Amino acid sequence: MTLPERIRLLLVEDLASDAEIELRELKRAGLSVEHRLVDTEEGFRLELDRFAPHVIISDFSMPHFDGMAALALARELHPEIPFLFVSGTIGEEYAIRALKSGATDYVLKTNLLRLPAAVERALHEARDRRARHRAEKKLAETRERLQSIYESLPDALWSAELPSQRVDYISPAASAIFGHPPQAFYDNDDLWVSVIHPEDRPAVVAAWQRLLDGREFDVEYRIVRPDGSISWTHDRGRVIRDASGVPIRVDGLARDISEAVRQRERLARLGRIRDLLGAVNAAIVRLRDRQELFESFCRIAVERGGFLAARLVDIEPATGRLQIAVTTDESRDSLLDVVEAYNRDPAGSKSLLALALRSGQAIVSNDAAADDRARQRDRFAREGVNSIACLPLTVEGKVIGAVVLRAAERGFFDEEEMRLLGDLTGNLAFALELGAKQEKLNYLAFYDPLTGLPNRTLFMERLTQALAAERRGNGSIALVLIDLERFKAINDTLGQAVGDRMLQEAGRRLQEAAGDIHQVARLGGNLFALMFPNIAGAEEVARRIEQKSANIFGVPYQIDRHEIRISAKAGIAVFPEDGADADVLFRNAEAALKRAKETGERYLFYAPQINARVSEQVELENRLRKAVENRELFLHYQPKVDLATRKIVGLEALMRWRGPDGLLVSPARFIPILEETGLILEAGRLALEIAAGVYRGWKAQGLVASRISVNVSALQIRHKGFVDDVRSVIDGVESGVDLEITESLLMQDVDASIRKLTAVREAGLHIALDDFGTGHSSLAYLSRLPIDTVKIDRSFVHGMVDKVEDTSIVTAIISLAQALGLNVVAEGVETEEQARLLHLLRCDQMQGYLFSRPVDKDKVETLLRAPSA
Repeated sequence: MTLPERIRLLLVEDLASDAEIELRELKRAGLSVEHRLVDTEEGFRLELDRFAPHVIISDFSMPHFDGMAALALARELHPEIPFLFVSGTIGEEYAIRALKSGATDYVLKTNLLRLPAAVERALHEARDRRARHRAEKKLAETRERLQSIYESLPDALWSAELPSQRVDYISPAASAIFGHPPQAFYDNDDLWVSVIHPEDRPAVVAAWQRLLDGREFDVEYRIVRPDGSISWTHDRGRVIRDASGVPIRVDGLARDISEAVRQRERLARLGRIRDLLGAVNAAIVRLRDRQELFESFCRIAVERGGFLAARLVDIEPATGRLQIAVTTDESRDSLLDVVEAYNRDPAGSKSLLALALRSGQAIVSNDAAADDRARQRDRFAREGVNSIACLPLTVEGKVIGAVVLRAAERGFFDEEEMRLLGDLTGNLAFALELGAKQEKLNYLAFYDPLTGLPNRTLFMERLTQALAAERRGNGSIALVLIDLERFKAINDTLGQAVGDRMLQEAGRRLQEAAGDIHQVARLGGNLFALMFPNIAGAEEVARRIEQKSANIFGVPYQIDRHEIRISAKAGIAVFPEDGADADVLFRNAEAALKRAKETGERYLFYAPQINARVSEQVELENRLRKAVENRELFLHYQPKVDLATRKIVGLEALMRWRGPDGLLVSPARFIPILEETGLILEAGRLALEIAAGVYRGWKAQGLVASRISVNVSALQIRHKGFVDDVRSVIDGVESGVDLEITESLLMQDVDASIRKLTAVREAGLHIALDDFGTGHSSLAYLSRLPIDTVKIDRSFVHGMVDKVEDTSIVTAIISLAQALGLNVVAEGVETEEQARLLHLLRCDQMQGYLFSRPVDKDKVETLLRAPSA
């Protein structure tokens, strides 16, 4: 800071000439000076205020105004203005006194050359003093402000020196936070540790050690105040280091967070209860069963709500007795005592639960171990139960039960929590009320009240679901609409009551036929619907309708002593051919039904070409059923010959049937129908009987009869009576019958098939494995099969002459069979070249057109009588 451009100088001098000399000396030194001259106290005071001089120069001794008096006055009024004495009479003793009294300097009039330098130095020193004074004043103000802030802060500021860890400062807020004044911490080095709750002390000490290791100190802990009360503190601190990085102290701040912790805990409780409310509401939406809802509620209350236990009691409507519905307690004893006490005297029982049930109001105890209303205070104290809420469940103004919640925290249930819990139990009660009403509404919305069958709405939903399932599996489904005929006439002649009873009985029979209530419906009036999922084709649908019609409409309806016979028309639509969704399928089934009514047909498919095919198929099935019943099926026989001798060594029986025109029907056409309809069981028994009878007849004639092998279907061998059927044909004597089974047949339930075949073989029958090489049999179970012969499929035999691969397969089969001790028969041998190659490969027998086609019994007898046979 430089000197003022123009120095204001106040001269205290009684001699104007001396003043002039002093001014001239200053100006000669280059100083710009503006001055005032006074020689009295009055003038001095006036100019001090008015002129505001930068510096004062005073004579030491004057007749009217003493220099020391001027100095005293200047120090009193403006101590910041530098004061210099210029005198010719001042001695050393006075000079020292003047300097001690506050004079800045003195200059002898005989040495005025020093005056300019003294003035400049005085101004510089004054400037420095003013700056220092301002800084000190500002610092004092800052200190005062900080001290005020420290004293007004609710937080305690503290500082501990290192390495001693002694507290050398703590603000007055320590009294409010720790319950001890600052001085107590200065006097007792261990006090800051001893006030910490014993359970929290290890964590705090560990956090302090981490601070000394260079990490942060930020910890929440409980304080035990002198009166024994508990408060929560949040304490933070950081290490302060000197310029060389050595830790010298720790500065920190401690804040009382008791209220924040209470709010945090409260918010956590409220959060849990809101979470509980959401979870219970979700369960209410999801669950319909009353007991399942109660169990879910109590489980969620403990898992999500943080309660020690949840209990639910309900009042039995018929008796009014209280009963335990659900409790999460391991033992029901304590609750059972309360329930039994209430049932003994509902009006006089004193428990909290009884009060809630009688009043219909929530009853809360936030200090259960000390609550006189709590009848089990000792038990609560032992089990750590401090808060209990009993919340009644009210449905249509009537208390039907209560929820009892137990918590470990004292004071757990505040007003807002009770409001949320009230919402919770209100929702639960509403769900119970709604459930009862909804159950009735749902029934009326989805079921026909007369027959109890699904109505149109539910059936269409089920049909849509079934279509989706079939679509995923690339399957088919049939929709059948059934219209009862002459129903109006029955209503008009016998009355509506009889008509309703008939509809109920028809619905019952349709449900039995469907086997699943979700696959049948009453659509209104006398119109019913059936669905057949996972069908193989229209023929299967027709077959089912034919079979089920007999049960539904073939037997008269006995209603109120009336015997009623009814018939029906049906329209059928098949997914996906007749419609890709439920609505389209339904419309097309209606169209088919309408056409059936117009034409008089019992049932019609929506697609005309299906009707023709199905009609033909149904007619064929009916004829075939009669053929089985009338034993019209018969056998042709194809010889098996020894490859070396070309002599007949066996016969394969092949089922045959003649149609109405007397011509043979292809087995490829009627055998699958036998299997689809289950007629193969009866036809198979018939084939065994015919073969056994023929063999015994030849033996009786003295012919050298070859054993006859009969093919067995998968349905036969899976039938539980298969072994008994075979044994009944043998009937204890030699039957000459063997069995042929296909390789693929054994892939289903291998163990059961082996057990049955073993029993048959033990009865004296031989077993051949037909079409070997075309299935998926493995060596692992091939060796387990109770078989005597392996038959090589004709596809390999046909290709073996031209294809090396087929020759290799035939060779492998023969080698494998011989290794297992089995005979080998080659099927489909048609050329001598094939026969010679098979002989070279050491095949045992052959069967095919080369020797003989399948022929009737008489021609076989001729072959057997031939000398070569």
